Amino acid sequence: MREMLRVMKQRLLAGEDLVMVTVTASSGATPRGAGARMLVGQSGRLRGTIGGGAVEYRCQQLAQTVLAEKSSRGHDFSLTREDVEHLGMICGGACHVFFHYLPAGDPALLALADAAEERFAQGMETWLVSELSDGGRLFLADKENAAWAPYLTRQPHRVEAAGREWYVEQLVSGGRVYVFGGGHVAQELVPVLAHVGFRCVVMDDRPEFADKALFPGAEQVILGDFHRIADFLTIGGEDYVCVMTRGHAGDTVVQAQVLRCHPCYCGVIGSRHKAAGVRKALKEEYGLTEAELEQVTTPIGLGIQAETPAEIAISIAAQLIQHRAGRNSR
Repeated sequence: MREMLRVMKQRLLAGEDLVMVTVTASSGATPRGAGARMLVGQSGRLRGTIGGGAVEYRCQQLAQTVLAEKSSRGHDFSLTREDVEHLGMICGGACHVFFHYLPAGDPALLALADAAEERFAQGMETWLVSELSDGGRLFLADKENAAWAPYLTRQPHRVEAAGREWYVEQLVSGGRVYVFGGGHVAQELVPVLAHVGFRCVVMDDRPEFADKALFPGAEQVILGDFHRIADFLTIGGEDYVCVMTRGHAGDTVVQAQVLRCHPCYCGVIGSRHKAAGVRKALKEEYGLTEAELEQVTTPIGLGIQAETPAEIAISIAAQLIQHRAGRNSR
């Protein structure tokens, strides 16, 4: 979404009208669920996707009509058996798609893009609120906005407020992924996580591995002492932790500190045998409780029999995506 807003600003400044196409509700076996977006211009799709296939193609056609009429609108796709056969689909379902008309040079939209970029850069929790009417207003909201705070949830949803219907979607999450250890797995992991929307911070105590050049997708790379994590960063309940230092001692001392911060996820690389030894040390030497130790996921990653650093990175990223989706659905 960050890149989509950047493209939106560039095109609007260049004098081009655009349409933001958003799936605001879905049921059944539709290609993509609520929250899927794409940006469309005169030449067709510019960024994003709502699932591809015939529905996306039809939405690109409808977007051209919106550009010609210069007016926002919604459209329901009810994929009954007849509709499925007509569209050449192999699954049924229903979805509501809204087409926001974005006029070239609109000051409010340009200001929104600038404000969103600043919030992405600062990691400020932010929601994008879209009006589902002919007006089709778009604006940003956060939990300091008392009127909108009750509607700002992790799950994208439609609400009625002030006599209008709105679609509310979290744009920027406050949580980060803290990766302790900048070795081969971390170097494979960070680009994957960044590509699927996680904001990554890497920390290592070795200068050759705490190198920003190794992690171009990371928000921050820190050279610091694993025994004094709090001097360099702050971990909260919204954050994810991946522990993959160069050995048992580093993993143990990192876990002893981060588990007391109660991150939403803490995964530790290594075998079950290694995990048992670290767990014993955490209880006997650092006094961690069973409840704190139960926060640990080890071996880290989904069980896909990964072996290479790249494969292990994919398994870890998949587990974090799964964990994030579970939290959002709750």
